[in-house]
Amino acid sequence: PKLSYEAVDFAYGAGPQVLNGISFELEPGQVLGLLGRTGGGKTSLIRLLCRLHDPSGGAIRLDGRDIREAGLDQLRRRIGVVGQDVLVFTASVRDNVSLFDGSVADARIVEVLGDIGLGPWLARQPRVLDTIVAGAAGLSAGEGQLLAFARIFLKDPGLVVLDEASSRLDPAADRLVERAMDRLLKSRSAIIIAHRLETIRRADRVLILEAGRVVEQGDRAALAADPASRLARLMAAAGDGALA
Repeated sequence: PKLSYEAVDFAYGAGPQVLNGISFELEPGQVLGLLGRTGGGKTSLIRLLCRLHDPSGGAIRLDGRDIREAGLDQLRRRIGVVGQDVLVFTASVRDNVSLFDGSVADARIVEVLGDIGLGPWLARQPRVLDTIVAGAAGLSAGEGQLLAFARIFLKDPGLVVLDEASSRLDPAADRLVERAMDRLLKSRSAIIIAHRLETIRRADRVLILEAGRVVEQGDRAALAADPASRLARLMAAAGDGALA
């Protein structure tokens, strides 16, 4: 889908504005890299997209339609979110992947888990899909991230939001998550909240937030090549470290 933010303002209750006049467009199939310091407004921007809150001004549109006009179920079928903290239920592998949707065939769940690199892990489970996962404590950080990717692959939304978290993983798990991320982004629109320089290579466009305002946006390659851009300065200052 095409995503548009049109002069979006937002404040939590009677508090100060946390987003001020946010405007950008993301064309179908494009990937946007979202950068900014903690507290700059990245999380609020995503919360509005998921309709955890509504803008106090402006509009967010998917394919030209204000998302406030869509039902929440319809909207959330079109958007998939993978955060840094993955909710894992004390439930079977099957229910954790399908989110308790009994209509999903076991063969499809096994296929998706194999495709994203969790096939060997599944084969080690004593009761395979019927194995009870003991919440988040039953999975490593990498396994939890891959489980979240499996949920998105089953849901198959047109727009995904990724809060890139692989910097916290060991190298083997990092490679699996990176591969799953590459597959997930094929033929989908995406917003990546990027924390590492390596993640920026996936973005077609970049948007930098500062104190709730857009301070730079544009083509990623063009900004990276412009030494006067904020992105180029961030990359030079960060080296191989964190961007935000």
